[in-house]
Amino acid sequence: MTRGRLVIITEIIAPYRIPIFNALSARSDVDPHIIFLSENDPSLRQWRVYKEEIKFSHEVLPGWRRRVGKYNLLVNRGVTAALVRANPEAVVCGGYSYLASWQAAAWARRHDVPLLLWSESTARDLRRRYTAVEFMKVQFSRRCQAFVAAGKSSRDYLLALGAPDRCIFIAPDAVDVTFYSKGAEWARAHADEIRARHRLPSRYFLCAGRLVKEKGVFDLLSAYAKLDESIRTRIGLVFAGGGTAGCELTQRAADIRPGIVKFCGFVQREEILELYALADALVFPTHSDPWGLVVNEAMSCGLPIIASEVAGCVSDLVENNWNGFVVPSRSVEDLARAMQTMANQPELAEKMGFHSIQRIRSHTPELWAQGLVEALLFASNGVK
Repeated sequence: MTRGRLVIITEIIAPYRIPIFNALSARSDVDPHIIFLSENDPSLRQWRVYKEEIKFSHEVLPGWRRRVGKYNLLVNRGVTAALVRANPEAVVCGGYSYLASWQAAAWARRHDVPLLLWSESTARDLRRRYTAVEFMKVQFSRRCQAFVAAGKSSRDYLLALGAPDRCIFIAPDAVDVTFYSKGAEWARAHADEIRARHRLPSRYFLCAGRLVKEKGVFDLLSAYAKLDESIRTRIGLVFAGGGTAGCELTQRAADIRPGIVKFCGFVQREEILELYALADALVFPTHSDPWGLVVNEAMSCGLPIIASEVAGCVSDLVENNWNGFVVPSRSVEDLARAMQTMANQPELAEKMGFHSIQRIRSHTPELWAQGLVEALLFASNGVK
């Protein structure tokens, strides 16, 4: 294809998606148009929308959103009209959980346009418990000519759904590595100022993400409480994020003595970068996560990682005893042991942080764009 028109349908203008779409738009062999189903989802995350950084063609469809418990309902108007205007040579759907994706799949079939699925789902996703949902995933995947997987775990899951191996291409989930690495250098040069502004401990483990049970935040707090008192007097635990578990976590944290537990609340990209830069390590104790881009961000800042084995990113990014520790999900004992080891061996932690920087260089926006274009070429050539 020579600068072929491509439409990508995805949910919101997330800060971490802008760099990968910019990288795709900068290529000479594809002409992307991004259709967002909403600008953001303030009921779940309070991300700023960095419109001034957008360098790609895009639009936001009008829609109606409602949260019912843990479920996110989003219905859009104008999906078909947007596709007609864009007149794409291929359509990529970033998931299958929205009505707009099914509308796009139907449009693509009617117009004999290749359909691609861009997926982060893994076999360990808690959402796999529902048979009806799994049935719908299989039905959607059968409509696709190619698949774009975020990494090894999502690739394996697509295979389990029945996607042919030759049709799956990895476009590694990525963040702007340069932005975070350079920002971390600046932050460390201004460490005293930043530590005072955020009221941070001199040393700390960092947990970044929503404060909900499914992210393993209570496991992490319990693991911190199990650390030797000598460690808790000199190394704190910092939570960056908001969520329904915040009040209960704060109450439980008050009982940990000695100990330093800090809650920063939700922070935007520039502030979380500062928290990464001064942390000893990122701890990602999730019970279920398709990927976990906070791991990419922390590694870009040179941090070692402690992550639960169920995180989708672990197979690609975290190598046990090399750039961090991989622990069983929900195991407080293993989590505490990993934190204790890292606290007592700063030289090991520093070496692991260096390895993180080496590993994350293979997960850039440009490499994501390359993987997607390879899938696009395959689908457009009519190989099935």
